[in-house]
Amino acid sequence: MIRHIVLIRFRPEVTDADVAGLFAALPGLAARLPGVRGFAAGRSESPEQIERGYLHGFTIDFDDWDALATYQADPDHKAFGASLVAHAAGGIDGILVFDLPF
Repeated sequence: MIRHIVLIRFRPEVTDADVAGLFAALPGLAARLPGVRGFAAGRSESPEQIERGYLHGFTIDFDDWDALATYQADPDHKAFGASLVAHAAGGIDGILVFDLPF
C-alpha cells in the first residue's frame, strides 16, 4: 500500500470554508478511482505545534504504485491539484507531497 500525504500552506485570505470546499472533491475522487482504500483531510490538531505553516492536509491510501499513477493522471485530480496550487501560499511552493509505502 502507498499512503499519499499532501500538506498545504494556504494563503492567509483562504478561509476554513474555502478549504472545506476544496477538500469536498476528495470523496468523489476516492470513490471513482480504482485502488483507493481511503482518505482523510483536515486541519492539524498537533499538540506539538511545529507544522511550520502547513496547517491543512490530506492523505489517500492506494493499493499500489499503479493505483497512485492512475490518480495522478486523472483529469479531475489534475483540476483539484490546480485549485490547491491556486490557493496555496507561494503556489506550488506552498504544497508538500510525500508518498510512503507501507
